[in-house]
Amino acid sequence: MDKLLITGGRPLAGEVAISGAKNAALPILCAALLSDEPLVLTNVPRLNDIGTMLKLLAQMGVKVERDGDTVTLDAKGLDNPLAPYELVKTMRAAVLVLGPLMARVGHAKVSLPGGCAIGARPVDQHIKGLQAMGAEVQVEHGYIDAKVGKLRGARLFTDMVTVTGTENLMMAACLADGETVIENAAREPEVVDLANCLVSMGAQISGAGTDVIRIRGVARLHGATHRIMPDRIETGTYLCAAAVTGGNVRLTGTSTNYIDSVVDKLMDAGCEIGSERDAITLKAPARLKAVSLRTAPYPAFPTDMQAQFMALNVVADGTAIIRETIFENRFMHAVELIRLGANIRIDGNTAVVTGVDKLQGATVMATDLRASASLIIAGLVAEGETLVDRIYHLDRGYERLEEKLGALGATVKRVS
Repeated sequence: MDKLLITGGRPLAGEVAISGAKNAALPILCAALLSDEPLVLTNVPRLNDIGTMLKLLAQMGVKVERDGDTVTLDAKGLDNPLAPYELVKTMRAAVLVLGPLMARVGHAKVSLPGGCAIGARPVDQHIKGLQAMGAEVQVEHGYIDAKVGKLRGARLFTDMVTVTGTENLMMAACLADGETVIENAAREPEVVDLANCLVSMGAQISGAGTDVIRIRGVARLHGATHRIMPDRIETGTYLCAAAVTGGNVRLTGTSTNYIDSVVDKLMDAGCEIGSERDAITLKAPARLKAVSLRTAPYPAFPTDMQAQFMALNVVADGTAIIRETIFENRFMHAVELIRLGANIRIDGNTAVVTGVDKLQGATVMATDLRASASLIIAGLVAEGETLVDRIYHLDRGYERLEEKLGALGATVKRVS
């Protein structure tokens, strides 16, 4: 199993390009199921989750071609509306095939995402929405088995804000009879990117980016070409890494438009941030100031940046209070940061982080994708060597991470 060996103590400096957004690419790949004409996507990142989704679509009968960061999907031969557990178990986003399959062929059998208790995570919101649109849905033997003659437009209200739920129901509604209104919809930029792609395929969608999205169903969608938006979480992660190391970096192929809340917190920490049309610059202060934060749905502070900011606060001046309101059990990285010398106290969904003068390298274990990023950020500033174990999580969400960090002057090596 691969590990990352980091030698800390060097400020990050230079320029690096940000990849396309994983969380935008995954639903947009599924949008190809809605048409029998080719969908051409550019700026698609090379990540394990993307590879898994392409395998899943291929076994459904979709013709998949990849050339660099361009992926061409042709779902004309779609003949197997099944998402088996073997392909779904590592990736929650696989449930995004459910809506498009129901809209296009009226039947889908999709494994429940790996490790997902249906009541604890909002997969039930997807099911409730499809039932309101006329689908018959059974959940048995670990699978969602759904059938419908023809989906019909409906007024849908989600009990909680769910990004994948909003995306699934929006795709399902594109080919439904009549108008669908999704209330309490997720407002994330990735939802807007999906809507833009669907509109370029002929869908009629308004309100994406607000909490009420209206979709008027059409008879069919056609092929299109669409560029995936930049990854705002990758952007924020590299900004945090530069800030922690006292660095000075320029990130290209990205924008501050998607990360206002993250930029605001970095400026509160003392960083100088410059915004260009297609790039962001960051210059770190001599010592960061501690910044408190509370995660909440977009446009508030993203839960996917919480771990990276905990790593920042670990070496900042002062004490920060971090409240996690989106996911339970999302402070697992704190225990590993403490192994590096961090001063963190956890009380339920609140972490109290008091900055220390220095961290010391140690062996730590990644528990999830963003936790992995926080440990790497801490390792970059720690004295000596830090070995991060179980980095397969990282390869799900960060493209060529050690190569990009190396381009900024970090000493990061993948070891087996």
